[in-house]
Amino acid sequence: MQVDSLFNGVSVVVLYAPTKDLFAQTAAFYKDVLGFEASDETSTSCVLSTPANSEDKGTIELRLDPARSVDEQTIAANVRYLLTHEQKVDWRTLQSCVCFTTHKIESLIETLEKNKVAYQARPGRLDPYEVYVVDPLGSVVGVTDIGNTIGTSDHSRFKEVANRIKLLDSAGTANKVASSTKNIAVMTSGGDAPGMNANVRAIIRAAIYKGCKAYAVYEGYSGLVKGGPQFIREMHWNDVRGWLAEGGTNIGTARCMEFKERWGRLAACKNMIEAGIDALVVCGGDGSLTGADLFRAEWPSLIAELHEKGEITSQQYENHRHLNICGTVGSIDNDMSSTDATIGCYSSLARICEAIDYIDATANSHQRAFVIEVMGRHCGWLALMAGIATSADYIFIPEKPSSRKDWSDHMCQIVAAHRARGKRKTIVVVAEGAIASDLTPITCQDVRDVLVERLKLDTRITTLGHVQRGGNAVAYDRLLATLQGVAAVDAVLEGTPETPSPMISVVENKIVRKPLVEAVRLTKSVAEAINAKDFAKAISLRDSEFVEHLNNFMAMNTADFRQPSLPVEQRKKIAIINVGAPAGGMNSAVYSFATYCMSRGHTPYAIHNGFTGLARHDAVRPLDWLQIEGWASLGGSEIGTNRKTPEQADIGMVAYEFDKHKFDGLVLVGGFEAFVSLNQLEKARQWFPAFRIPMVLIPATISNNVPGTEYSLGSDTCLNSLVDYCDAIKQSAAATRNRCFVVECHGGNCGYIATFAQLCCGAIASYVPEEGMTLSQLAQDIETLKVSFANDQGKAKSGRLLLKSEKASEVLTTQTIADIINAEANQRFDAKTAIPGHAQQGGIPSAIDRTRAARFAIQAVQFVEKMYDTIAGAENEYGEFVNSPAAAQTACVLGIERSHLKFTSIRQLYDYETEEGRRVRKNIFWQDIRDISDLLVGRVRVN
Repeated sequence: MQVDSLFNGVSVVVLYAPTKDLFAQTAAFYKDVLGFEASDETSTSCVLSTPANSEDKGTIELRLDPARSVDEQTIAANVRYLLTHEQKVDWRTLQSCVCFTTHKIESLIETLEKNKVAYQARPGRLDPYEVYVVDPLGSVVGVTDIGNTIGTSDHSRFKEVANRIKLLDSAGTANKVASSTKNIAVMTSGGDAPGMNANVRAIIRAAIYKGCKAYAVYEGYSGLVKGGPQFIREMHWNDVRGWLAEGGTNIGTARCMEFKERWGRLAACKNMIEAGIDALVVCGGDGSLTGADLFRAEWPSLIAELHEKGEITSQQYENHRHLNICGTVGSIDNDMSSTDATIGCYSSLARICEAIDYIDATANSHQRAFVIEVMGRHCGWLALMAGIATSADYIFIPEKPSSRKDWSDHMCQIVAAHRARGKRKTIVVVAEGAIASDLTPITCQDVRDVLVERLKLDTRITTLGHVQRGGNAVAYDRLLATLQGVAAVDAVLEGTPETPSPMISVVENKIVRKPLVEAVRLTKSVAEAINAKDFAKAISLRDSEFVEHLNNFMAMNTADFRQPSLPVEQRKKIAIINVGAPAGGMNSAVYSFATYCMSRGHTPYAIHNGFTGLARHDAVRPLDWLQIEGWASLGGSEIGTNRKTPEQADIGMVAYEFDKHKFDGLVLVGGFEAFVSLNQLEKARQWFPAFRIPMVLIPATISNNVPGTEYSLGSDTCLNSLVDYCDAIKQSAAATRNRCFVVECHGGNCGYIATFAQLCCGAIASYVPEEGMTLSQLAQDIETLKVSFANDQGKAKSGRLLLKSEKASEVLTTQTIADIINAEANQRFDAKTAIPGHAQQGGIPSAIDRTRAARFAIQAVQFVEKMYDTIAGAENEYGEFVNSPAAAQTACVLGIERSHLKFTSIRQLYDYETEEGRRVRKNIFWQDIRDISDLLVGRVRVN
């Protein structure tokens, strides 16, 4: 293609075709699809003029000239390449294009869709003012309905957009992606759970983005049975705007006895067919998902019956012979097998921990005992995790009962021992389904009576009830719900009649598909085992993490008075140190480390104020049980922390102190400085025998930049603090209507926090160091803001956010970005900066950080026990250290990598997986999160 002049400014574009077929196809494309007017047509040439309604009076001269054209194979390869990248890359970044103006862009889009021509819309498919297509010769052609297509500050451009835009009563995007034509419905059922709205939002927007029509079934299965537009409604992009942060379920949920009957399911089948629905995503608990799978299994017979009765046409029968169903698990109880977490469970746990933290203060003031009832009819997960997170004295869960007499004796023994050691308060957590071994319910009143009568404690009962369901979803549930929603749409689009119904699960931080029937069967087996009094089987049917947490709680809970579980000769002196900036969960890790060490018989030591405190002040103290009581719920670092590494503090003095105290193992808790410290200690083993001990790092940093793990303690607390902050300023922006905020996020050279915060708060963009910032991308995002605010016309209340990681750009600062937006906005809207700063380090650690800190700390102690003999055998007969592969495995980072909890040697990580200068890991594991975040807000990427 030879471009003599772009249409923006005028005149002629010459196109050369290598064959008669391509010549004819190209001429037809410009005439029939783009509306060009043809003249001077011959078998080898044609003059094509821009449409009459175009302000650009340009001409395309199309010529058949194999000598001046590239060959047909090259053209075909280029067209395939462009179309392959339709959803990923802006075509304008791959090759130059021509562009002309039209005032009938909506009509053009309809023509493109009618002819099934792939296209890209800018700034997005919701309300495009630019459309780009690829002609048969591989040329990129742009069409716009504004006069100036270059630059972002032309006032006339904004005026034309403002005049043209109207409030959308439909997304207008359902058929704009030529990939699928399925109609996908989403329904919430069973008890409501925080995060359900985020799940519905993700499903609807992902379905629309992928070219499907999206529907919502209101009021659960009841709405499916009743049918009609009141209960089965087509949903559009903006219908779910603002839902991400809202608790409960906006599409409703209700019990439906009718659906349990075949006639009810027959009515639901008919209503779905009449609405044209091909696939159904159900968000609910095990009962809801059981009903969904039964519905799918019966679908062939249901639709056949409707056809035989003449209630549906033959065409409807053929079009809807199969139903694809997918489940996403929404349940605050976390009672579904085959998944580590359900949507809403961590929000509920956060409410419980917050309530117990408040109660803890008054209990301590009056030396009272409190009995707290939490939800969990058949599952004790909430009670167990709350017990760990709040250091409760005792818990009652349905999976592990004792005899009616034994439970009172056992509880009184532990509570009395804690009181005798000086503890002023008592917290007992009771799951609503708690039972004795004879299946007799154990109520809060029963527990209170025992504490009052036998221990003479002033005891109060608090039933949290539906408070546990209320409130906005925490960051993790928003993330989980969103990722599961997108995965569910993929699952139903990829499903076949032979594919078993999937359930979207999360296993060790990874979204996976599990067979729905098998997950439901395992879940029901737990209740059956409990009813059969086979409690060992009930516990075994829970996931391994549940069993691990239960064992950990039992060990920590009796650490102060029970006989240690290890013989004297196997007991060790193990130290713990915090290195780097404070992070939520550090104190929880120290508490869990110390109590577990005590239960095993080890002596736990705390190195205060990092390696500087050790080298300068010999700041080593044994940890006492009463001293650390309550630390699990404290933010910051009670033993102190700083950023100095052993070499900076004086590694020789550090070795001297290690030898002086005869440490048998070391647990480091911290971020990248702790990572560097472990590397220095491991390397120094050949010179300092004191370092020839097992050493393990528990990553703890809000930046989450430590190699070897996809999760660091403190990152969840930070994310919750940042999301709460963003929710608050987004509310402020919404109240003033035409305002956006540019929010600066912590994270150093790691874009983890900004990326995940974008997904959790629905920001229109996030800028991270891994990608950097370009003027072209910023310009595109500003154009998106312009169209978005013009579309609102001051009526919509949803605020806009842009997130910038603190080191995304040294030139484009947070204030500079806001100034650029204000300059481009022409007073149609304004931008403000918001810098939460060190508030992102969080106050009280989140429930996730508390419970994972306990798990990591206990795993770390077990690592020291396991590796002690290995490192002790790493010396030869002359006392020289032999750094064998086995010895290298005794200095490790403990983390979650992909779908496994694992230990990785510091040598492997530091030498091969670390960018030391930038203080980050080489592998960026959250790129797919960025893609999903942009997808769900309709952001256009300019690469």
